[in-house]
Amino acid sequence: MLRRPPRSTLFPYTTLFRSVYLASVVQGTIHPGFVPALVFLMACFVAFSTGTSWGTFAIMIPIVIPMIAVLGLHPALTVAAALGGGIFGDHCSPISDSTIVASMAAATDHIDHVRTQLPYALIAASGALVLFLIFGFVL
Repeated sequence: MLRRPPRSTLFPYTTLFRSVYLASVVQGTIHPGFVPALVFLMACFVAFSTGTSWGTFAIMIPIVIPMIAVLGLHPALTVAAALGGGIFGDHCSPISDSTIVASMAAATDHIDHVRTQLPYALIAASGALVLFLIFGFVL
């Protein structure tokens, strides 16, 4: 069991212990096979809302790593779920810098560009979600 460091320590340690607490709550609530798919969905939501994949990585990875240790998840699968969700949300978000630059480079209306990219990205994300569910139980 991890010991809580003294109060005088810096922010990352308190974040780590919040993540361990979150993992212990998840441990008693849902089957670990669902966790990679849920991580993927949460990362999709965060990245779509913020418009940044790197910001999503900075939010999700410190949460996911302790969950891997506490729940005994497959590390590559769970981190891939966080990274894949971040990329999906960044690609589809209308406030993402890469989406704005792509619509400017194509000389199209920005919202039209987002609308045309969304169906293809949703098909890919649906396939990824199904595979994260399958491999969450298999691995």
